[in-house]
Amino acid sequence: MIFDYELLRVIWWILLGALLIGFAVMDGFDLGVATLLPFVARTDAERRVAINTIGPVWEGNQVWLVLGAGAIFAAWPALYAVAFSGFYLAMFIVLCALILRPVSIKFRSKLHGRSWRSFWDWALFAGGFVPALIFGVAVGNALQGVPYRFDGELRMTYEGGLFGLLNPFALLCGLVSVAMLAMHGGCYLAVKADEPVASRATFAARIAALLLIALFVVGGVSMAIGIDSYRIVSAIDASAPSNPLLKQVEVVTGGVFSNYAQHLWMLAAPALGFAGAAAAAVLLGRARPGSALVASGLSVAGVVATAGVSLFPFLLPSSIAPSQSLTVWDASSSETTLKIMLAAVVIFLPLILAYTAWVYRVLRGRVTFAALREDVSSY
Repeated sequence: MIFDYELLRVIWWILLGALLIGFAVMDGFDLGVATLLPFVARTDAERRVAINTIGPVWEGNQVWLVLGAGAIFAAWPALYAVAFSGFYLAMFIVLCALILRPVSIKFRSKLHGRSWRSFWDWALFAGGFVPALIFGVAVGNALQGVPYRFDGELRMTYEGGLFGLLNPFALLCGLVSVAMLAMHGGCYLAVKADEPVASRATFAARIAALLLIALFVVGGVSMAIGIDSYRIVSAIDASAPSNPLLKQVEVVTGGVFSNYAQHLWMLAAPALGFAGAAAAAVLLGRARPGSALVASGLSVAGVVATAGVSLFPFLLPSSIAPSQSLTVWDASSSETTLKIMLAAVVIFLPLILAYTAWVYRVLRGRVTFAALREDVSSY
């Protein structure tokens, strides 16, 4: 495979987006099911049905998060350094919440007593809701820019804190994320769970889809009228070695939509976000949960892609030193590294997709109350 450095950077930007979308779609319904658990499952048996829909697959789905983080580390080391340092406490909270998921699933079946099971069920809810919220908050901060700078030797200084991340626009993006994953999780339960859990999940997913559409609109309006965007105003060599200090960037309020004006094909991302959510709500109302799950997955992909194309070519803007913002053209690994990694992706990603497809084929079908009585090891 022979690609020039500029094209490799674009390919890896696309691959990073694909991996993050893969995580949002595949592990997103796990987080959504956990978030909806207290509201769609009222008895212990119903909660066991809901948990059993994700119990065999959540760990495999989380591989997409590992792949995404690994891609950032290897392909975009400067982005990894800034994001994982600046968002350290937020990421630590996410990690703790994600750990609650397997712990809750296992412990609720080991300890007897209604109060203990209730405690672990709410812990599982936190393990779904908190990551969904914080992932959205992180994206909201990336869209606005975060307070970091580099010195002449490319040593990074981050000047923000955890509470600074919890600004109104970022929290709005967090609510978009929660609504999006609740919709996706509800659609998954409508496909996989027995009644009455499936019916309650259908209702919850339709409400979440409508909330997603409304919040997505509010987020777009907020970006248009009150959120600063970033634009490169100097010449930049897209094939030069990475150095984020060699460009000039200006800040423009509401300029985030300039990408869509210049590249009309980018409008497909937000259009897919809206259309997928609307289709999911309609299809659920017509008792077609399988098609609704596909539509909700497309909506998730569209919403996540919207953040990426809105930022392009920026990966993570700097709010205090805009000209030192990280972009696709000056934050990547070397050309040789990107080529080697691309070869590995070509070899291993199809294997991961094939194995995932096989697992879901084997586990197809609903989780029923009768199956709970037959399987004493169920969650």
